[in-house]
Amino acid sequence: MAGPQTAKRAEPGAIDPEIAARAVRRIKDYLMTHPDEDLISVLDEIDGNDPLVLPREAVTLLAFILVQAAEGRGVSVVPAHAELTTQQAADMLNVSRPYIVGLLEAGDIPFRSVGRHRRIRFDDLEAYQQRSEAKSRTAADEITRLGQEFGI
Repeated sequence: MAGPQTAKRAEPGAIDPEIAARAVRRIKDYLMTHPDEDLISVLDEIDGNDPLVLPREAVTLLAFILVQAAEGRGVSVVPAHAELTTQQAADMLNVSRPYIVGLLEAGDIPFRSVGRHRRIRFDDLEAYQQRSEAKSRTAADEITRLGQEFGI
């Protein structure tokens, strides 16, 4: 099994979309008919012995992954405390690596140095992304308000 710092990735098409869609339907049906169960037993379809017991949150996460797979999308699961390279962070935000370096040097995103390399915690990158999106929404709301005020 991969270490705790490692991201796990399934490339688009790596999971059979038909099997994923069938599994999602079964999981959703079960979750909807058992809304109060925090632990979910997964039984083997053939003999049903020795069930696998999973937390509801893990089953919900699995359903999300399977929905993406059923739609032909790739999926990455990254622990919140995982550390990313500047290139990985840039890829996640869909920006250039130099842009990320600028954000780091400006203090917008915390990082640590490992030799000459910078490492960014995933949860710090996610917090930056949420702050950035909130600023964008606020700016868009202000533009809308001004447009209405001036009749544009």
